[in-house]
Amino acid sequence: MPKAALIEPEETTPTTTENPVQITDATTIDLSNQNLTSIPSSVFSKTNTETLDVSNNMLTGSIQGEIRFLSKLKVLDASNNNMTGLPAEIGQLQNLEVLDVSNNQVTGLPNELGNLKNLKVLNLSGNQYSEQDLAGIRANLSASVNIVL
Repeated sequence: MPKAALIEPEETTPTTTENPVQITDATTIDLSNQNLTSIPSSVFSKTNTETLDVSNNMLTGSIQGEIRFLSKLKVLDASNNNMTGLPAEIGQLQNLEVLDVSNNQVTGLPNELGNLKNLKVLNLSGNQYSEQDLAGIRANLSASVNIVL
């Protein structure tokens, strides 16, 4: 007799706020201005999300690799935080059109950003990224991508 699948309980991500996830419609999650230090893990189970706004928070380190589960994501606004990097998994977001990580402390860019074939806007302004990283990524992106520096 086959064993039943074990379903793990969802982890809780510590944040500095008790405000619930703001879902304005079935495809948009707005967590801007919430004083978050990380994206709540529950967000990554909302697989129909097309727009995720986590701007104007206190996100540090990198967005969690679970971002890859948001395969329908078109717009990711993580501007005005304290992030120092981006996960390689972001390159799996094949529908991503706008990636805004402006005004963070990003120093390294994963080569996988070059996999974003539908990207239209990449905003990196206000960061201290490596020009070498950007050159490698730019070589793989469409020439029509608007890269804001």
